[in-house]
Amino acid sequence: MVAALAGDGASYRMLLTALTRHLRGYFSRRLDPAAAEDAVQECLIAIHTHRATYDSAMPFTAWMYGIARYKLLDEFRRVKRRAQVPLDEAPDLFAQDESEAATARRDVNLLLARLPEAKRNLVRQMKLDGDSIAEVAARSGMSETAVKVSVHRAIKSLGDDVRDSNENR
Repeated sequence: MVAALAGDGASYRMLLTALTRHLRGYFSRRLDPAAAEDAVQECLIAIHTHRATYDSAMPFTAWMYGIARYKLLDEFRRVKRRAQVPLDEAPDLFAQDESEAATARRDVNLLLARLPEAKRNLVRQMKLDGDSIAEVAARSGMSETAVKVSVHRAIKSLGDDVRDSNENR
């Protein structure tokens, strides 16, 4: 997809050929043959139409499966029937789109990297891991009040950094 977005027509044809085979398998397990072929074509059109929205820093398959999932749901709505999927394939059908979560994790890790290691660990333990103040205080050897103050100041510092960088844009 990256080469296709850069204007390589041969790469784009290879991508569409590979996607066609892959999508046929995906939809044929979930739809009758005629509806599956229609869904493949609709999905390929959507991929082509929205190819500019693909972020090459993110996994292509998550982006492609997001489109395929929406086309599958559109087909189910069109024929007004309930999905009948073998139980072992249900997680694929209802898999969450991880691209936003991956972007958020990356952004949080970049922000946390701005903090000194001690404060970063406190913030990670309390705010990301969900540990209680008492647990974090016991592990760090700090008082509960010191943990609260340190985490509060670290988060305020990160907020100030983000605000400053947004103002400088």
